[in-house]
Amino acid sequence: MQQSVQATNPETTKVTHAQLRQWDRETLWHAFSQMSDYDGLIIESGHGVYLRDLEGRDYIDGVSSMWCNIHGHSHPAINAAISEQLQKISHVSLLGLASPNVIELSRRLCQLAPDGLKHVFYASDGASAIEVAMKMAFQFWRQHAKTRAARDLFLCVGGAYHGDTLGAVSVGGVSRFKSMFHPLLFPVVQGPMPICNRSDRQDRSQVDRLLAEYDQLLNRHPGKIAAIIVEPLVQAAAGIVFHPEGFLAGLRELADRHDTLLIADEIAVGFGKTGQLFACENECVRPDFLCLGKGLSGGYLPLSAVLTTDRVWDAFLGEYSESKSFFHGHTFGGNPLAAAAALASLDLFESENTLAELPAKSHHLRQQLQLLADHPNVSSIRVLGLIAAFELTPDKSGNQSYPWEQRRGARLCREALKHGVWLRPLGNTIVIMPPLCISNDQLTQLVSSIAASIDVAVA
Repeated sequence: MQQSVQATNPETTKVTHAQLRQWDRETLWHAFSQMSDYDGLIIESGHGVYLRDLEGRDYIDGVSSMWCNIHGHSHPAINAAISEQLQKISHVSLLGLASPNVIELSRRLCQLAPDGLKHVFYASDGASAIEVAMKMAFQFWRQHAKTRAARDLFLCVGGAYHGDTLGAVSVGGVSRFKSMFHPLLFPVVQGPMPICNRSDRQDRSQVDRLLAEYDQLLNRHPGKIAAIIVEPLVQAAAGIVFHPEGFLAGLRELADRHDTLLIADEIAVGFGKTGQLFACENECVRPDFLCLGKGLSGGYLPLSAVLTTDRVWDAFLGEYSESKSFFHGHTFGGNPLAAAAALASLDLFESENTLAELPAKSHHLRQQLQLLADHPNVSSIRVLGLIAAFELTPDKSGNQSYPWEQRRGARLCREALKHGVWLRPLGNTIVIMPPLCISNDQLTQLVSSIAASIDVAVA
């Protein structure tokens, strides 16, 4: 028998904070969380770099809500852009339709991106953008007029993370995220992980050795590699692993020499975090596919994009009967509300001089973190733009690590909440990646809170 839905009176059914906490633990399944001991924050609002919980306590958002918030929470300009678009229409499918602002956004992105990236395909999240780029690369070789090659391998960087869909996990290299699903994944060619422990990223000898190894891998699979895929400059989920300077440019040169494609995954590192709008610009590299997400909408709404070249675009053109179209699409890809947020975010980069102010903030962050350098349980402090990290270690001189089961990083982050800072670690790696609008005083408070939390974490 069908049950009727009873209308409720909001005044008599107001949900209490205690009920919300209970439902949060028992009903809401959180990502990357062990729900048997889950006890997270419930955030009611945000303003600037701050998050506010149910009790009205404010916390500096030390990781920009998982690396996506750019200009701060509840920014009036982005709020206004979304509100204005909401009065027009909330959703327009890109399957044969378009909205004015998603067209404008496409044009703006192509103007801002490295020269030669002239076409934009939209999805909803970062992993989906990676899937788009991989499928485009795969299909490109089968339709390329000169080769029509069956290239079905991807050359991946060791320890990479490109998302959680099966395709993205296949080209990833973080074993904790990958081992469970191994039977479902497709084979890839995996190169070594580039690790530069120097904060200045200068390590030419390592670059030459690494590129020689990648060259050998390409030589072992002639005509079979559809694309090389890389997170430019920084492998985020791998533990904020910095690449030595020149590695990205070297991969571009190898891709050209071996006539393969280069996919740059800038989901985590794009939109100013490395000091340039796009991380690839730091080494003057133009990839064949530039994957964007997270900060694309300013961190407001799900939106991702893949930018590509005329060469790729042209391989998908032809008569209808040739069936060369890219048969892929997501319902909410290029959603006009998200596009409105993205356009407002790009405007803010100009009106608030976001990139021009970053070098001074990065320098200040580096100075503050150096105050932790002598702590016996802190090692490998590294900073690039407003991406920073360090390791918790039982003995920095012996290059040892705490067992991951001890959750030392999580201990530090729980203690930091008491000092007004929200962070999320990567094992023993403490990650700092705040909104770009953060002030020097707020950076000082952020690092001071971390410093006050270290001893509790390692006790």
